[in-house]
Amino acid sequence: MKTLKLAVVGKDVSRSLSPAMHTFILKNLGVGCTYDAVSVPESDFAAALPRLFERYDAFNVTIPFKLSVIPYLLEVCGDAAVFGSVNTVDAVNRKGYNTDGMGFLLMLRNNGVETAGKRALVLGSGGVGRSVIKKLLDAGAEVFAYDLNRENLQKVHEEFPAFTPLESVEAKKYDIILNCTGVGMHRTEGVSPVGEDILFLCETAVDLIYVPAKSEFLRIAESLGKKIVNGEAMLFYQAYFSDCIYLGIEPSDEEAKQLFERYKEKNA
Repeated sequence: MKTLKLAVVGKDVSRSLSPAMHTFILKNLGVGCTYDAVSVPESDFAAALPRLFERYDAFNVTIPFKLSVIPYLLEVCGDAAVFGSVNTVDAVNRKGYNTDGMGFLLMLRNNGVETAGKRALVLGSGGVGRSVIKKLLDAGAEVFAYDLNRENLQKVHEEFPAFTPLESVEAKKYDIILNCTGVGMHRTEGVSPVGEDILFLCETAVDLIYVPAKSEFLRIAESLGKKIVNGEAMLFYQAYFSDCIYLGIEPSDEEAKQLFERYKEKNA
């Protein structure tokens, strides 16, 4: 069988777990692959794309390229069209997909986090934030969102008007608070986007950051006795759903869960 040539592309993917995860998933699905981590400065992204399309069968895109890749694709499919955000690119056919939302909801379900009828505060409305906002709305949550970039938040609100955009984050009761920003990783490691006064009033804190495994956001929440969930499971599940697209096979929630459990055991 052909060995797939794959990659993850982002501004800084030097610490990405994607290569290990995709390689593990595809091996267990009986497929060989090479999987590169390609860091590209924002100013060089457009110039790098022809090489990426030529070199790889498919690639995943992450911060900050989930929106900026779209003009270079011939077709945007499924959730990617709904969200206006792409994380999965079929380089051969130049098609874009988004598996973030599916991975996100599966992560919540497998961690026992209920969404229907719950008040959820989403911090950040970028590529992944907009996906999270839409999926939470679809799952029956009452959604509030905040972003330092007011213009970006307003654009998302125009697309999905059922959520409430906030001008500031105040100490109010939310069942779930979700960090969909990059605050807490790389140069901001050790920093939380909100403090104890905000987290004290929630029940569950979800951070889509997975390096470090316990961000300052989660550390504070845990110290207050809150349920915490980090983004490693979401990353794994969205990788699994991406690989199913690459292979043209039907995904299985149960298979995804079993593979993640085996992956964690292997890397314990």
